[in-house]
Amino acid sequence: MTDTASLPEDMFLVTATGRPDDPAAPTLSLSNSPVVLVTFAGNRLTRDATRAYQAEFGIGVMDWRMLVMMTRSPGCSVAQAARLTGIDKAAVSRSLQRLESNGLAQSIALAGDERRKSWSLTPSGQDLHSKILPRALERQNDLLKGFSQDEIAHFTDYLRRFLANTEASK
Repeated sequence: MTDTASLPEDMFLVTATGRPDDPAAPTLSLSNSPVVLVTFAGNRLTRDATRAYQAEFGIGVMDWRMLVMMTRSPGCSVAQAARLTGIDKAAVSRSLQRLESNGLAQSIALAGDERRKSWSLTPSGQDLHSKILPRALERQNDLLKGFSQDEIAHFTDYLRRFLANTEASK
């Protein structure tokens, strides 16, 4: 691992014309800044997945994420789901309530406290998860076309490290 503290800022900056003598103030490059590219990729992935899953299965990507979350961690709380996915607790709560109203998720109040709930999938939720999973894997394979297994392993490692850095920078 290399120390990035010494990376030159101009590696990530550009001016309006792209010329070094441009008097305009520099700003982040839309093509050379990894943070910008990850943000753009995440936005497009979310938008495209929402369109695809909404059209095919009647749910958006946020609800799909919660189906995955409850499959991986049955009995999770809103706080646990938010922490693991990096999604705002309010958005997680809205998604879980939507899934519950559609008969896909169920909650149990912990210690009789309605504010603290344990969430899990209903049989219908498990069935929907099983139907969407092959499509999600197909989308993933389409997005990773042209990458070798080794490149995917490296890319995944880079993203894990990047996510760890986001946690450390809070």
